[in-house]
Amino acid sequence: MQARELHSETNPSAARPGIASGVVSIAQLIGAASAYLPEAEIKRVREAYKFSDSAHLGQFRATGEPYITHPIAVAELCASWRLDSQAIQAALLHDVMEDSGATKDDLIDRFGPAVADLVDGLSKLDKMEFSSREEAQAENFRKMLLAMARDLRVILVKLADRLHNMRTLDIMSPSKKRRIALETLEIYAPIAHRLGLNEIFRELQDLSFKHAFPMRYQVLRKAVLAARGNRREVVGKILEAVEKCLGDAKIDCQVYGREKALFGIYRKMIEKRLSFSQVLDVYGFRVVVKDMPTCYLALGMLHQLFKPVPGKFKDYIAIPKVNGYQSLHTTLLGPYGTPVEFQIRTEDMHRVAEKGVASHWLYKGDGDGLNTIQTQTHRLLQSLLDIQNQTGDSAEFLEHIKVDLFPDAVYVFTPNGKIMSLPRGATVVDFAYAVHTDVGNHCVAARVNQVIEPLRTVLKSGDVVEIITAPHSRPNPVWLGFVRSGKARSEIRHYLKSMNTEETVRLGNRLLDQALEADNIRLSELGQDVWDRLMKDSQVSTKEELMADIGAGRRVAPVVARRVLMALGKVDARVDAPASASGQARAPIIVHGGEGMSVQRANCCMPIPGDAIIGYVRKGSGLIIHTDECETARKQIRKEPERWTDVKWAEDITRQFDVNVDLQVLNEKGALATVAATLSDLGANITNLTMSDETANRKVLHFTIQVNDRIHLARILMALRRLEYVERVARAKGKTFVKTRILHTPGL
Repeated sequence: MQARELHSETNPSAARPGIASGVVSIAQLIGAASAYLPEAEIKRVREAYKFSDSAHLGQFRATGEPYITHPIAVAELCASWRLDSQAIQAALLHDVMEDSGATKDDLIDRFGPAVADLVDGLSKLDKMEFSSREEAQAENFRKMLLAMARDLRVILVKLADRLHNMRTLDIMSPSKKRRIALETLEIYAPIAHRLGLNEIFRELQDLSFKHAFPMRYQVLRKAVLAARGNRREVVGKILEAVEKCLGDAKIDCQVYGREKALFGIYRKMIEKRLSFSQVLDVYGFRVVVKDMPTCYLALGMLHQLFKPVPGKFKDYIAIPKVNGYQSLHTTLLGPYGTPVEFQIRTEDMHRVAEKGVASHWLYKGDGDGLNTIQTQTHRLLQSLLDIQNQTGDSAEFLEHIKVDLFPDAVYVFTPNGKIMSLPRGATVVDFAYAVHTDVGNHCVAARVNQVIEPLRTVLKSGDVVEIITAPHSRPNPVWLGFVRSGKARSEIRHYLKSMNTEETVRLGNRLLDQALEADNIRLSELGQDVWDRLMKDSQVSTKEELMADIGAGRRVAPVVARRVLMALGKVDARVDAPASASGQARAPIIVHGGEGMSVQRANCCMPIPGDAIIGYVRKGSGLIIHTDECETARKQIRKEPERWTDVKWAEDITRQFDVNVDLQVLNEKGALATVAATLSDLGANITNLTMSDETANRKVLHFTIQVNDRIHLARILMALRRLEYVERVARAKGKTFVKTRILHTPGL
């Protein structure tokens, strides 16, 4: 490499962070970083500067300045946000992989894997083109983004990079300025806003407005300058009145008059179809106080001073915005009837409002867990979900970039390409409810990347998910054990609460009717006096409440039936008699399979029509159906015999039921496809498939399929046994594989 003297560190580059003059210097960067970083970290920053300076030797920006001025300016911005030394090093190095022969391995050797990963992520972002491209290229961008390291610092450094580029955009051609400005307006400015970087957000908006719509920008700028003089008197009167009012109330505060950003005024004119003269609230005021209670005290004083505009008050302190922003907003009618907006906040709230994530970006030390501020930052990142709503019909890439902005979320796609954001660890059920409540309520399985998967499958970023629904399907309380999103959890609970009451009342009626039937007593024939005594003895206020308790298993039907018999004088209250005075057998309860959550099939044996079954009234869960030969049921009967009741299948069942089937197959090409095709031909829908190794040459396939009844299952098992690759097959009950006779010689 050609030897040369590195640029001086002594001459400051510019007064404002991110603006580099013709003289190259890192003095301002070192000064800003030294205010909060130890000397050892400053040394690493200097090393990154030297490496970047050498890598960009002989390169110049379009402005004619040495290229190194740009990384220095980006690093200065990062230092002004008090980012850690790794982020500042990455800012200095963010273009070396693109513009020199440096590789990621080189950066790992010199600066460590963390800095290298950041630079690698930034290099991938720099490769992206946000203007309209062909579909294939957009797909490549999607895959690249999904593979990126998920680190918030990547986007913070990228925002600093974009901000400096926007500040130095004047030299570009009009067409390039417009393209970059629109890209910034649609993507980077909303990202800054969602991260709470309001200073950066407003500057990016105004710079984008200036370069994308230069004529409109100049006209509006001149109008604002002219109005500034005309409205100075009004602003002065308001400021004086507010300071006196709050001073008289002994409220220690600072009052600022502020002019709204040009783009904010322009957007309001466009959205509300107003002329500039009709936009009255060009000016606003900010009141910064010492603590939260004083915010509300100042609000009360201001409402006494000027009349508030109805419907224009928002309490973002009690309910912060999703990016952490907190403030009281109110619009008052000032002198001459001019509406004036006030924002009231504490100093901490003001710092967060202006700097957002960067205002409290603290990194954990070795072995430390996430602190409260970092946890808040992670929650704040989830607000990026509605970027697409803020930007409208933007490029497809806009949806995919959000993946890297959500370290704690996953992004999955619908079959038509729409991206959905879900919390990390979200399952198929979370996705179904994110699509629509009705889809969630009726989901039974999903195709994830064209493969059938069960409802509890955890989704990964990039998965393409298609929900399979069935009209008979209903939410299951078991889902609450694995869903992660608040929407799914609340929707499931709402459904269960509304539907279970009605279903459990019906089931309670059936159970009590069955318990009394042996004594030739019908519930419909009981008089009100019997019901009154029954409700009094049971300490309930309504018949429905009593029936719901029976249906939910909180009361046992034979015990309640015994109380009915006592009320009718058919048994002696002093005798521990059975529920049925006559001792006759009770008629079984008919199970149709679609009763809802009040009647469920046991997971241990998964009964289907044709199986001999028995019912268990489990407390809080309703009636659980087991096969008559289920080992779990046999053990439970000995413990709680009073909770078991006779049940049988209805004769007109039309729905399908899940059942587990295990197959041992030869590990040969085409075996799985042959099995799946056979199941499909026989009308068995596959809802789950897992695989385990038996030997090196054999696999055990664990299927969950949907069948009509026991006869349907028998036909399926018989057909599977005839397949060339299958050595044994059986219905699986629980985790047990039931061995069957080998019906043919393998390979024939």
